[in-house]
Amino acid sequence: MQDAKRKTARDFDQGLLDLYDDFCHGRIDRRQFIVGAGAFAGAGVSATALVEMLMPNYALAQQVAPGDPRIKTSVVTFDSPKGNGPTRALLAKPASGGKRGGIIVVHENRGLNPYIEDVARRLAAAGFIALAPDGLSSLGGYPGDDEKGRDMQAKLESGKLTMDFVAAFEWLKKDPDVNGKIGVVGFCFGGSVVNQMAVMLPDLAAAVPYYGAAPKADDVARIKAPLLIHHAALDTRLVEGFPAYETALKAGGKSYEAFIYPGANHGFHNDTTPRYDKAAGELSWDRTIAFFKKTLV
Repeated sequence: MQDAKRKTARDFDQGLLDLYDDFCHGRIDRRQFIVGAGAFAGAGVSATALVEMLMPNYALAQQVAPGDPRIKTSVVTFDSPKGNGPTRALLAKPASGGKRGGIIVVHENRGLNPYIEDVARRLAAAGFIALAPDGLSSLGGYPGDDEKGRDMQAKLESGKLTMDFVAAFEWLKKDPDVNGKIGVVGFCFGGSVVNQMAVMLPDLAAAVPYYGAAPKADDVARIKAPLLIHHAALDTRLVEGFPAYETALKAGGKSYEAFIYPGANHGFHNDTTPRYDKAAGELSWDRTIAFFKKTLV
């Protein structure tokens, strides 16, 4: 549900949004974020107030409630022998049952927060079986606060964390309700993991990275799954690196589609922060659902 009074990216200077991106990715700490935000503070609005306006508000973005009659959800735990150990995950399925395509949902760099849980429920409402692992399970799980979650995730070794999501893929393959086809979608850190999973898993059926870092060019030849790649035009760090990835995809004859959304910032699909772009978020999601219906059904 969207609040008509919510702040959008257009309410903020792009420089402040770029500063927020640095904070979200751990390139600066909260003190540096607040100090930097001071340059954008105006009459009646302090730097601290600006910072709070940019932080996630999960009350804004629950599109599919946990008790939605179209779906059924449960919490499961699976082993991750090459990762960080046992991992908890939200499992969401259509209430109507039947064999369905499966989708792993890979969170951002802060654990399984309410936004990612809602993404899993959205996929179940669209007719898929979604498994959203919490990469922070070995540290006690998502702490209920994104900033703390980001700091916790930074303590984990990235290779082992990726293996937790690979273990999720292997676990979901054994679910009797899955039709044998499994895809993956991920956001930010999760988008990077999606690209790595595409390299690592020859039996992956579909991969949808949202604003994720590309794999090494030499690894692209190993990709078998079709890809649907989403980037934000204002996310210059990743957009500038995309042509090399695309060149490798073309050279290897890979199946892919790629979209760069004009005027959108990194995180544009996350409808809990002002970086959310309604047009880009909805269009990219429509494309994602159509892609999964093509590849997983």
